[in-house]
Amino acid sequence: MNCRLCGSDRLLSVLDLGATPPCEAFLTADALDAPEVTYPLHLRLCEDCLLLQIPALIAPEDTFTEYAYFSSYSDSWVEHARTFVSDARRRLGLDEQSLVVEVASNDGYLLQHVVEAGIPCLGIEPSVNVGSAARDRGIPTRTAFLNEDLAADVKREHGAADLVVANNVYAHIPDLLGFTRSLRALLADDGWLSIEVHHALNLVGLGQFDTIYHEHFQYYTLYSAIAALRTGGLAVVDVELIPTHGGSMRVWARPAEAAGQPSDRVEEVLRAEERSGLHQVDGYLALRPRAEAVRQGLLRFLLGCRDNELRVVGYGAPGKGNTLLNYCGIRTDLIEYTVDRNPYKHGRFTPGTRIPIRDPEQIDKDRPDVVVVLPWNLETELTAQLAHIAQWGGRLAYPLPELHVVGGAELLPDEGVS
Repeated sequence: MNCRLCGSDRLLSVLDLGATPPCEAFLTADALDAPEVTYPLHLRLCEDCLLLQIPALIAPEDTFTEYAYFSSYSDSWVEHARTFVSDARRRLGLDEQSLVVEVASNDGYLLQHVVEAGIPCLGIEPSVNVGSAARDRGIPTRTAFLNEDLAADVKREHGAADLVVANNVYAHIPDLLGFTRSLRALLADDGWLSIEVHHALNLVGLGQFDTIYHEHFQYYTLYSAIAALRTGGLAVVDVELIPTHGGSMRVWARPAEAAGQPSDRVEEVLRAEERSGLHQVDGYLALRPRAEAVRQGLLRFLLGCRDNELRVVGYGAPGKGNTLLNYCGIRTDLIEYTVDRNPYKHGRFTPGTRIPIRDPEQIDKDRPDVVVVLPWNLETELTAQLAHIAQWGGRLAYPLPELHVVGGAELLPDEGVS
């Protein structure tokens, strides 16, 4: 394996999560007696350019042609997108003469707000089923993977984009250099690129190991994102730290010739990373003991629940949850089932751990004692959605960034719980 940014062969092991199935490869009942393919999930750091990365063992075509994740099932994510579009309109002066292109546009969760504002737009979404859902909602969507040929074709047909949005996709691309050139090719010479990506400052500092899965080929600090974008002739001009996905960056970039001086926030975030040791190799080595502490604490908690004869179920079946379940070795003896708002997942089973996935109404029927929330990054939203479980004395357990329980402690074991 060589670094996909700089080509170096000096790659240091940071965290080995073992071998797991792809995180979105949910099993049907018919598949439960069949073999299940697993792949190593091993995070490494390039000692030369400091890009965190895993080997590209699964091609994006194998993951995203049909995809289980629909962004619109998260109310807070849709609201996050609405606020972004409103702010970008004001910041960039977008109007009916502008063009917005979103790469990995999913089911139109973001572009629906662009359409409502009367701004021309186009989504580029590789997943056939998800892109079809966007078109059904009246959102222009091209079913394809972005590459340099497609970027040139889109530019010929629609013109250069004033804004290109790439939310939570820059980590999903094994051809990092080609993809970065493709983003530049979509842009007008005075255009803007907005990228949202999980911040490795939180991954390492808070032990957020469940962000690591086979779809995510690399993990960025601002330092490494600047280096990656530079390869495509793009310069970072601003950055915002945002709370999504447990702590992300919104990186604003422009073609280098139009970029000008970066904002003060760019220097502030770079200094914060440097203070945390992430501009040198040693700072990344803290991730392993933090991940191990999360695993041990969660297992102690779940074993305590079982010893106290408490009924435990899960909420959500996100990709990050499957990394957590597999790394911790959690099966149905500790979490009986999980639920998800996405009907696509109902009746299926989590990859590797084979925990059944049901409709959220099952929680109200069964009235479990503890609900372990796997998309812990949506704590505010889900605590409000699930507040009614207090009617029967139910509690919510969030495994990260450190294990904590929402509600009283009278039914729960104390060990390992804050």
